[in-house]
Amino acid sequence: MPRNIEIKARIESVQKLKPLAAAITDEAPVEILQDDTFFQCDAGRLKLRAFVDGTGVLIFYQRSNAQGPKESFYTTATTQVPDALRDTLSLAYGQSGRVKKHRTLFTFGRTRIHLDSVEGLGDYLELEVMMADGEASEAGEQEAYEIMARLGVQKSQLVGAAYVDLLGRLPVAQA
Repeated sequence: MPRNIEIKARIESVQKLKPLAAAITDEAPVEILQDDTFFQCDAGRLKLRAFVDGTGVLIFYQRSNAQGPKESFYTTATTQVPDALRDTLSLAYGQSGRVKKHRTLFTFGRTRIHLDSVEGLGDYLELEVMMADGEASEAGEQEAYEIMARLGVQKSQLVGAAYVDLLGRLPVAQA
């Protein structure tokens, strides 16, 4: 199963971080609108990510909710019918949450730099350092910390929870 080292940090503004990310990458960023639906899953996390072009990807992953760099194991399957798949999985397993975001994706070597504006939460940085088979996690952790430093992101900004969990913790407005 593929794996990566991930970090998530609360940032003041995607717009303020974009020039810093652009300065360390060689390629133009990719702008992506994502609609993630999470399903009940005892073995890890199961989410369907739908894109505005009508395609999607089903993602299963396992990772801890610890602050700082953490190892994530995942597998994916693409779909051309995300709405039908969402309906089917919702009936079979039940939804546990939904996250909508605008992601600006930069690539720096083997690291994906995500600048996310998350509906209802605000702005975040996510780093995903893609790991080679058998490679020690510490190498990816060190790489994540180095990129954080280049982007001016402090360890105190790190967040351990997934977006869907953070949204679930928000108080519900009373009618």
